[in-house]
Amino acid sequence: MATATEMGTNERFLTEAAFARIFEVLESQGFTVVGPTIDQEAIVYDRIRSVDDLPRGWTDEQAPGQYRLQRRDDEALFGYVVGPHSWKRFLFPPQATVSKADKTETGWQFQAVEPEPAKFAFLGVRACELAAIRVQDRVFMPGPYVDPIYQQRRDNALLIAVNCTQAARTCFCTSMETGPKCTSGYDLALTEIANGFIIEAATAEGAEILSALESDDASIQQRQAGQTARQQAVDQIERRMDTTDIRDLFLSNLEHPRWDDVASRCLSCTNCTMVCPTCFCSSVEEVSDLTGDHVERQRQWDSCFNVDFSYMNGGNVRDNTRSRYRQWLTHKLASWIDQFGSSGCVGCGRCITWCPVGIDLTEEVAAIRGDAT
Repeated sequence: MATATEMGTNERFLTEAAFARIFEVLESQGFTVVGPTIDQEAIVYDRIRSVDDLPRGWTDEQAPGQYRLQRRDDEALFGYVVGPHSWKRFLFPPQATVSKADKTETGWQFQAVEPEPAKFAFLGVRACELAAIRVQDRVFMPGPYVDPIYQQRRDNALLIAVNCTQAARTCFCTSMETGPKCTSGYDLALTEIANGFIIEAATAEGAEILSALESDDASIQQRQAGQTARQQAVDQIERRMDTTDIRDLFLSNLEHPRWDDVASRCLSCTNCTMVCPTCFCSSVEEVSDLTGDHVERQRQWDSCFNVDFSYMNGGNVRDNTRSRYRQWLTHKLASWIDQFGSSGCVGCGRCITWCPVGIDLTEEVAAIRGDAT
């Protein structure tokens, strides 16, 4: 959803008890609620059924190559930043069957696979993640070739955003102009304050959900508390990326010595592409059953860091880490602009946090810019 004409904002106030009813309301409308929860010592996105599944009182401490959960000194439900998961996992599944073939007496019979019905309500979408979804919308939906799996899931998704009230040391959304405040692309937006939530609806679908919850007009004091909480996240962001003429910067420095420097540190492990909310590389393989009479064509996530991904015409066109890292970063920040009209980076910082050796793309950009040819 979240594509309807945005309505005039009207901030309301929800107590936590009133907010807790949102699960009941969403499930009554056929939505599967997906949101943040704790699993394996990280805050991940998974199906949640009540407010008790949320990471109450937990936050995440992040730095290059480092992620740790820590207890907060309050009972905030959304007092964290972003974890290893992105909503890409639900809109563009890691593995999907795209066609099938069965051997019959008259030959092979092929059939397309209809997308599985999915009606998700995403709870806890951050501003940078809304920007990432907009990026993937441009990749998978416009033009003559539309991805039916993505389109079906996207058209039926309800986006409940949560404004950031804190930032991690790896965040740089302000440089990419994607946050930390949610400004568009959502159905409902929440700001968590001390005794509840400021909430506003931006679409008719969001207004319908809000009407089923007990809310009051937000007072001046509550609105101010919301503004103060959102500003706190802005003030905490220290990391910066200068994006001035960044496309030309990269495309004119393809032989810069910094590529050798970063290649000496990069493990080519694919972590950055797996956690990135906009990367969309995939590969397709044929999977047969044991009889050989049934074959499925399966699509699965892949990465430009994998050696085989650049295999073509009998050879590998990017056979070293230097060329693969350069491909990833140059595509993300430069040639993506030619393809889709925007950068492929939203400043969420996941690639920095989840890089085992702590490679920081903002440092790589600054190094190339510092002595660009």
